[in-house]
Amino acid sequence: MGKKFPKNFIFGGATAAYQVEGATREDGRGPCVWDDYMNRPGSRFNADPASDFYHQYKKDLELSEKFGVNGIRISISWTRILPSGEGKVNQAGIDYYNNLIDECIKRGVEPFVTLHHFDTPLPYFNNGHWLNRDLIDKFVAYAKVCFEAFGDRVTKWATFNEPWSIAQNGYIAGNFPPNETFQIAKAIQIEHNLMVAHARALNLYKSMGLSGEIGIVHTLEGKVAISDKPEDQHARDLDDAISNRFMLDACFLGHYSDETMALIQEILEKNHGTLVTEPSDFEDFRQAADRIDMLGMNYYSSHFLQAWDGESKVFNNSTGEKGTSVFALQGIGARVSNPEVPTTDWDWPIYPQGMHDQLVRIAHDYPNYKKIFISENGMGYKDDFVDGKIDDTPRIEYVAQHLSAILQAVDEGVNVEGYYIWSLMDVLSWSNGYNKRYGLFYVDYRNQQRYPKKSAYWYKLMAERGELVSVSDVEY
Repeated sequence: MGKKFPKNFIFGGATAAYQVEGATREDGRGPCVWDDYMNRPGSRFNADPASDFYHQYKKDLELSEKFGVNGIRISISWTRILPSGEGKVNQAGIDYYNNLIDECIKRGVEPFVTLHHFDTPLPYFNNGHWLNRDLIDKFVAYAKVCFEAFGDRVTKWATFNEPWSIAQNGYIAGNFPPNETFQIAKAIQIEHNLMVAHARALNLYKSMGLSGEIGIVHTLEGKVAISDKPEDQHARDLDDAISNRFMLDACFLGHYSDETMALIQEILEKNHGTLVTEPSDFEDFRQAADRIDMLGMNYYSSHFLQAWDGESKVFNNSTGEKGTSVFALQGIGARVSNPEVPTTDWDWPIYPQGMHDQLVRIAHDYPNYKKIFISENGMGYKDDFVDGKIDDTPRIEYVAQHLSAILQAVDEGVNVEGYYIWSLMDVLSWSNGYNKRYGLFYVDYRNQQRYPKKSAYWYKLMAERGELVSVSDVEY
């Protein structure tokens, strides 16, 4: 321990509107796709009241200030601003986010605002979702409303959170709506359409003369071949292309490289699909790649890849029953366990080396990246609440390992300017409900009381010292 963080490093906490706000039917908010999904018959949980951030945000920001959290990722609920996705602006929604942003600034907790964190307006979801290119212009129009309303105070923006999750979880793994599986060609098309929407929104922002920075948040999963066999290494390259490289090329190169497209075309051919693009897409890409200010990198785990010739099959471990996950895709490869790498209860490999490798890869492959924020990283854990305290030492150890990997990359010349732990407080986990906790602050969902965990005291000490500290340094 004792490794120093860069000067002015942000020690942040991350949230997302749907996962924390609750109040899904208050003050004119319209329905998003997740409202429909969470309230379907047989659903195990829903988003009311979640962490009740809609009413409790002052309490959470007071805790943030007290515990040294000087940055917060928030997202804007599109349907709080435009209840039907377009048309008349809902002033109550504008007022809520104005008040939230002002409270962030008052408490010295800089807001980093994401425009879209999975919560597409329900009418658009029902009309083709991101396969329908009409949604691109609607998103840009929504972004303009937000830039005009909040751009005088918000100086960090992300267009999208995890486009890959929208494509993969909704159309390949089937644990996000519309719960389709193995629609690999659809997933690739959605990725492209999301990159066009990102580029157009970024170019709009730059045209408005605002003084802040704008980028995108990608989940960058490490990809490692399980062996030295050429076929396993090729499976790694295929999975990396669809998960990471395809969208990184669009954002930072301004086009898809020949190497990337060869891999994507191989995947499409094996899955009987084609990619539809328009010439203007690549002009949008080129302009945006010259202007992008930053990359938000979400990192939770890496995958170990093995060649796979069989049919696609997936089983999502959403309950924490260790060892139940299955993920094998036709034309790509199978994600397999590595006996040398520990996993969480949800079968996510704990592999900080993958975070380091992705940071170095960004700096090498996309040298125009400017700066990186680790916009999400953390560990889902079944916290035990005992006598008003939560000793989450395993979470501290997980985060410390990843912060050490970040600092190693910084030592090697990668510009990382902040870390936003997922999550600030306990939140609704999209496909896992409330039993998978991530927060620095424990939420008692019965009464919405907050309790700082041991990790919160550790985080505070680290922020005060500006260096990585050991769990043994924490008094709790």
